Amino acid sequence: MKLKDIYASSLTLLTDLYQLTMAYGYWKQGMAEQEAVFHMYFRKNPFGGGYTVAAGLEYVVHYLQELQFEEEDLAYLATVKGTQGQPLFETSFLDYLRDMRFSCTVDAVPEGTVVFPAEPLLRVRGPLLQAQLIETPLLTIVNFQTLIATKAARITDAAKGDPVIEFGMRRAQGIDGALAATRAAYVGGADATSNLLAGKLFNIPVKGTHAHSWVQAFNTEEEAFEAYGDAFPQDSVFLVDTYNTLEGIKNAIAVAQKLQPQGFNFGGIRLDSGDLTYLSVEARKLLDAAGFTAASIVASNDLDEHIITSLKQEGAKVNVWGVGTKMVTAYDQPALGGVYKLAAIRHENGDWDYKLKLSEQRAKTSTPGILQVRRFFDGDGYQADMIYNEMAPLPKKNVIVDPLDSTRRKTVAAGTTFKELLQPVFDQGKLVYTLPELSAIKAKTKAELNLLHESIRRYLNPHSYPAGLEEGLHQYKIDLIIKLRQEQQEV
Repeated sequence: MKLKDIYASSLTLLTDLYQLTMAYGYWKQGMAEQEAVFHMYFRKNPFGGGYTVAAGLEYVVHYLQELQFEEEDLAYLATVKGTQGQPLFETSFLDYLRDMRFSCTVDAVPEGTVVFPAEPLLRVRGPLLQAQLIETPLLTIVNFQTLIATKAARITDAAKGDPVIEFGMRRAQGIDGALAATRAAYVGGADATSNLLAGKLFNIPVKGTHAHSWVQAFNTEEEAFEAYGDAFPQDSVFLVDTYNTLEGIKNAIAVAQKLQPQGFNFGGIRLDSGDLTYLSVEARKLLDAAGFTAASIVASNDLDEHIITSLKQEGAKVNVWGVGTKMVTAYDQPALGGVYKLAAIRHENGDWDYKLKLSEQRAKTSTPGILQVRRFFDGDGYQADMIYNEMAPLPKKNVIVDPLDSTRRKTVAAGTTFKELLQPVFDQGKLVYTLPELSAIKAKTKAELNLLHESIRRYLNPHSYPAGLEEGLHQYKIDLIIKLRQEQQEV
């Protein structure tokens, strides 16, 4: 199969086999249309940080809009065999899938919102079969983009207003990883990318210089710089570390001076190896002495938020940061670990039965109910988040309980301003959400981070933002845990 055919085909089978086997089982048991509620959330902020940036919702919307089994999908499923060589799915079940149209109600946290562990990023309510079927694609989309957006936000924060360019396509996890990572990096705060296809698809500014091979292709470094300056008189940034960095800086300056009478505008230099603090300081001295005070010093070379912070503390004169591998691969955490759990199912009489997954690890015990997140804030920024059950009445007193330590509680004064984080996206399969421009999402991320106390944004031992369960929901969860464990002991 050709590459272009892979990305032109239906994505409905972008899921795990067990989603289809469960769907078949629900159908066999007459449960396919039973109303259910699932929540997607994560258990721990990535990178040892104090916050996470939600991303990927636009992909989710497009996926769900196109959710329909095509004939080629059904033809493939008809060939899937069980362990005894028999067809795994009945023909009548495949007919059911053929006629299925997405009809779930989906609420989600807008992209660019800062979020915290245990908070639903997505809430899916609708027919059990459909809500189950979309688990894997929703996780693969949101987990990855949220992870990269968070990494990019940390890196951008470390740059303290300096431009950050995403340079990571060649180190990304394949084609999908490169495109989704570039998009998410922009959401997180990156200003531009070297990825041309992402620039075309997402309208992200593209930036770039030249590689060492350009310099090597000429007899001398000066010839290489002069040829590049001749080709790009208004956009030349010279990579100066092919042979000897300090000499390369001097050669770049000499060429810029030579070309200046012809209207040449010297963009600056790029450092890709060596002691970036020392070299950038020396480069700044040389550039300023030559009158090129506006020329930028771009640094690359396996940068991340920790290295950028260290370089700034050391007095480096870098003012543009090209960040590649460690941004697009989310170094040093390869996955967010988001999960998608059943939280409620509705019986024929209309009553809701709240569901909970037990675990010996408290963090892995899910929360029952039809959940919403209320964020309290004032003129100083965000104060606390309360996860609550929409179907239960709220008390006048807002008491938030840490889901991992019930002795840690925060009371929010009555009358404190708040907003609900989960916003309507689909209403019974109909899109009711207006997707914002990517630039607006990027701006939202920046605004959101500015509403967090700086102690929550720091990289080492960040302060813990108060986010937890409404006291009544916490108590209901504890009671349900006790009940289920007693029932297990009686079996």
